[in-house]
Amino acid sequence: MKINAIYASREPNRAAVLIEALSASQFAVSVAQKSKEVLDQLSKQNASLLLIGEKLLDSDGVSFVKNLRAKGSYKQMPIVAVVEHGEAQAVAPQRSAYAAFGKKPVDAIRVKFSSESFSNGVAASVSSQASIRLAFFNAGADECLSLNWDAAECVARIKALLRRTQTVPSEEIIKMGLIELNLTSYTLHIGGKKVNLTSKELDLLYVFLSSSNRVLSRPYLIERVWGYNYFGSPRTVDVHVRRLREKLGPAAKYVTTIPCVGYKLIPPSSEMRR
Repeated sequence: MKINAIYASREPNRAAVLIEALSASQFAVSVAQKSKEVLDQLSKQNASLLLIGEKLLDSDGVSFVKNLRAKGSYKQMPIVAVVEHGEAQAVAPQRSAYAAFGKKPVDAIRVKFSSESFSNGVAASVSSQASIRLAFFNAGADECLSLNWDAAECVARIKALLRRTQTVPSEEIIKMGLIELNLTSYTLHIGGKKVNLTSKELDLLYVFLSSSNRVLSRPYLIERVWGYNYFGSPRTVDVHVRRLREKLGPAAKYVTTIPCVGYKLIPPSSEMRR
């Protein structure tokens, strides 16, 4: 059975060897270059894995992973960061430089200084790559690979990650009055009837349910649902809340407008079961 995966990067062609190796190992890999494309694909297909590069066309990889992990629907999704270079990239040139010491003394001195400068550059490069790898892990990535690693090893690491993470979880459901939000399948039922919401509407509802009886400002909702790097109008929140209310039907009365501030979800009995 094919495993659906998404590879997100500003330059996906640089990972052609890795993508080909994954395709040969029963992975169906789709490509995205912008954060919006990734989110659209995640909402439309049942992806089991996200591979993300250091940069997207409209965002950096670390920030995107951090924002994605903040969303209730993607907290458990396996995420693999793919960086440009690994620590071992410059080993061979160093060795060849030191091998030159067996030649003329003058050449040996020249190579020594050259290799020292090279080593300083390598140290800076390694430090930079260690920082980006650490940043990805701190943002929520489960694994970090390098494009210059052997493709077979990368595929093996990805499969090992999936074996560790693809256990069948017990369903996590938030219930409040007529609302029943399944966080495992990310589906919504109102009074027992399934209601189809967009990914943003589902994220918005999750924020409301997880922050009931709290006044949520428009800037706060934008940061939680769209991410801190969103530069659109705060009125986007009003549009999505209006659409959400229309789909909630009789449960729409739980979402109350707070004039000049934002919104507040008030449970029917001031309590929520989970």
